[in-house]
This record gives sequence, C-alpha cells and structure tokens, in this order.
Amino acid sequence: MEELILVMARALVDNPDDVRVEVKEDDRGIVYALSVHPEDVGKVIGKQGRIAKALRTVVASAAVKSQRRVIVDIIS
Repeated sequence: MEELILVMARALVDNPDDVRVEVKEDDRGIVYALSVHPEDVGKVIGKQGRIAKALRTVVASAAVKSQRRVIVDIIS
C-alpha cells in the first residue's frame, strides 16, 4: 500500500525525491501520512481536493482485501 501511494504521488509532483510516506496505526485504522515538497502540496491536493479524493479512493479500493480502514493524510 505504501508503495502504491509513493508511485502515484511521485507521478504528480515536480520534486519526486521529496515524497515521503509514514505508516502509523491507531484507533481509526492504518494511517498513511503523505508529505511532499511545500511547492508540490497544491498538485497533490488538486482543485477543490479532487486529486486527493481520487488518491484516497484508489487506496481505499486497494485496501478492501485487508478488511482494515485505511486513511491517507496529506501533510502540508
């Protein structure tokens, strides 16, 4: 799952070397904290959050097999 997020985020940004994903587990489920270069935050979020929503939808669909709730947080 972490690799999926990395591949999608790196394809969107101008500084792919600055893309990081931290994995945490809490009472909400598995939380993936995505951090990118400050100039690329808008590219990952998109207009009205459309790209972020699509990213979260793809990750949630991929996580169906694990029967766990998966959350993607974008750290700005």
